[in-house]
Amino acid sequence: MATLELRNVNKTYGSGLPDTLKDIQLSIKDGEFLILVGPSGCGKSTLMNCIAGLENITGGAILIDDQDVSGMSPKDRDIAMVFQSYALYPTMNVRENIEFGLKIRKMPQAAIDEEVARVAKLLQIEHLLARKPAQLSGGQQQRVAMGRALARRPKIYLFDEPLSNLDAKLRVEMRTEMKLMHQRLKTTTVYVTHDQIEAMTLGDKVAVMKDGVIQQFGTPQQIYNDPANQFVASFIGSPPMNFIPVRLAKQDGRLLALLDSGQARCELPLGPASDDLEGREIILGIRPEQIALGAGEGNGLPGIRAEVQVTEPTGPDLLVFVTLNQTKVCCRLAPDIACRVGDSLNLQFDPARVLLFDADSGERLHLASSNAVKDNVAHFKGR
Repeated sequence: MATLELRNVNKTYGSGLPDTLKDIQLSIKDGEFLILVGPSGCGKSTLMNCIAGLENITGGAILIDDQDVSGMSPKDRDIAMVFQSYALYPTMNVRENIEFGLKIRKMPQAAIDEEVARVAKLLQIEHLLARKPAQLSGGQQQRVAMGRALARRPKIYLFDEPLSNLDAKLRVEMRTEMKLMHQRLKTTTVYVTHDQIEAMTLGDKVAVMKDGVIQQFGTPQQIYNDPANQFVASFIGSPPMNFIPVRLAKQDGRLLALLDSGQARCELPLGPASDDLEGREIILGIRPEQIALGAGEGNGLPGIRAEVQVTEPTGPDLLVFVTLNQTKVCCRLAPDIACRVGDSLNLQFDPARVLLFDADSGERLHLASSNAVKDNVAHFKGR
């Protein structure tokens, strides 16, 4: 096992071209599982290749166990990598694929046999050792690719979108297998994906990337509950966070966000008034599960009546879409809620769970503490 630290890592493919990676700074502890997540083209696979030594960095340093490996060749970094394409040798059977790297390192045959048996048992592929890759399913090929990496017992494992070629059901199964495997081995792991569900379920730490820049680094729950900007808030979460343009008003020394459904209007109290925000248009963010269905007045939360435009039953949830401030808004409700298109629902918002973003930059705005917001709710409820 090993620690991994990236210090101001930069990567560019030539003068005059934009940086592919820009001042990347990350640090993960011994045995942690790091997820690099972001849309296609954000630089996450390039960063993975730089860690592996398959790409040379143009600035900064990569340290493994406090040793600078930036100038080392891939074979000297003691890293094992699993590729998206599996990269199995088609003329070799499963056993030969797994033991190939060990033979290159001139391990004794008895040690190789012991290692192959250990890995095959761990991945439950003992019965496949004599088969060629063409005789395997996608999930079985993925297990063999993982087995080839596991047999190395390296300091760090690197996974580059290893599940993207699998069907939905198998992806869920393999995701669970990977988490169990990491819990058993406790080896430092870096995992690249564009799937935010994989990021939330697998990682101890998550780095959200966009345009070669780390937008936010933290635990999955930190990133979900306290996103640094609108991009992170939109990328993490399914269904994604709702973003509603609102204009801020001031009343009785307090700041209000005005919501309009076409049927009714709602004044959502946000915090103490600020002169530089009064009258300003911002983006209000709220997750679908944080919009409650209210039976009526009385619980102290502001609410608004809105017409149901679309319903999407998913089994465990019912997604209901309404329009607020001329923007489509998704509400995640209990599956037994009886509502149809055209019905009018009373939707309630907890202002303490609302997030605010600058309309131009997308940066997060912090206006007041949760206690201050709750005080504002009580104030407006008692007017």
